[in-house]
Amino acid sequence: MRTHDVKRLVAYYVKKYETRNPFRLAEYLNVFVHVGPLGSRDGCYMFLKNHKCILLNEDLNEQERMLVMAHELAHSIMHRKENCYFIRNKTLLLTSEIETEANMFAAELLIPDDLIYENPGMSKSQIARLAGYDERIMDFKKI
Repeated sequence: MRTHDVKRLVAYYVKKYETRNPFRLAEYLNVFVHVGPLGSRDGCYMFLKNHKCILLNEDLNEQERMLVMAHELAHSIMHRKENCYFIRNKTLLLTSEIETEANMFAAELLIPDDLIYENPGMSKSQIARLAGYDERIMDFKKI
């Protein structure tokens, strides 16, 4: 999926459900979400018996949980039948097409364009910190 297509897809869901919160979007989209112990994994998306399921590591802080949730939600929308795992310090560095798409979706969902336009002169890393996310997310944000 091309960058502008991901941006358009996020805009569609944000407008339709009037939220950028990935947990609320998951509710609207009937995606089962469970938070619990996952060991070294931060999260995963699985398609089980025709149901979309996202598992999140209970050890994540609030901002990490939002980022991982947005990433896994992207898989539930764009890669419905794929099983995908989010591993801290690795997934934002992966270059596979489906991981890149999920990272782009998360960046577009969590970093609204308005945040960038309202803070001219700020660097990408400053914008990411302002929003409360790892600066690597900005590598996937397109204006």
